[in-house]
Amino acid sequence: MQVRLLGTAAGGGSPQWNCHCAQCVEIRAGSARIKARLQSGVAISADGIHWFLLNASPDLPAQIESFPPLLPFNGHVRGTAISGILLTNADLDHTLGLFLLREGSPLDIHATHTVRRALNEGLALESVLRTYCGVRWHVPDTKPQPLCIADGQPSGILYSCFTIPGKPPRYFADRANPDPGDSIGYRFLDTRTGGRLLFLPDASTLENIPLDDCDVLLLDGTFWSDDEMERAGAGKTTATQMGHLPIGGPHGSLVRIANLPISRRIYMHINNTNPCLMEDSPERQEIVAVGVELGYDGLHLSI
Repeated sequence: MQVRLLGTAAGGGSPQWNCHCAQCVEIRAGSARIKARLQSGVAISADGIHWFLLNASPDLPAQIESFPPLLPFNGHVRGTAISGILLTNADLDHTLGLFLLREGSPLDIHATHTVRRALNEGLALESVLRTYCGVRWHVPDTKPQPLCIADGQPSGILYSCFTIPGKPPRYFADRANPDPGDSIGYRFLDTRTGGRLLFLPDASTLENIPLDDCDVLLLDGTFWSDDEMERAGAGKTTATQMGHLPIGGPHGSLVRIANLPISRRIYMHINNTNPCLMEDSPERQEIVAVGVELGYDGLHLSI
């Protein structure tokens, strides 16, 4: 299974257009201490020809241009190698890219009923795309199922989902109560190589999730500390209130994943305020010291 990290930043990207935090300042200054990042997104494929997007960020057009296998096939005026999009939730930073795919064929979107409702009632997604490309919806199962390409043929990947604690997106929160389908993670299995990927870009807790049942873990790295936004002068909302488990601290995710017996543990969906973005920071060194990685745009894996 081929896995490409198209973007590794949380909502807003890094730098963020209206942010003057220490990390955004360093990026704009061209510092070698820190990398610029597009908003979170991943592409996976079993054959290197048919690709599936894991979430669809507002930066999707730039991400497609940066990765030639997603571009139209040679000899075709129009087309795409994208066979489907799998959504973990209905947040704007994971779904606005769907509107930007409107010029193509019908979109095969994998999402829970809850996420579909939020997108349709909150953003009128299906109504809008119906006048352009159209949408074919697929509901992911908790048991492994073939992930199929547009013509219904198996792609060589089995996929399943699992629910995690979440909440409706902010634009829909006044019309819906929290539901188990608000946020999910995905497991992928390459039927040829046996390679296993666990995709968890948002997580408020890691309790009751068998994180060692994979070869590669892509995990929520949004914030380092619970009060990070306030420390950075960027707001007073805590990581917990936003539904993210911080990396650092005695109860953070790093402690939980430090000794997992798997090949690679990689943080993504990293907020621009997170000090671990600085390559020489104590926070980054703490991550590296236990063999965990900070993902970056363009990182390519074979599982």
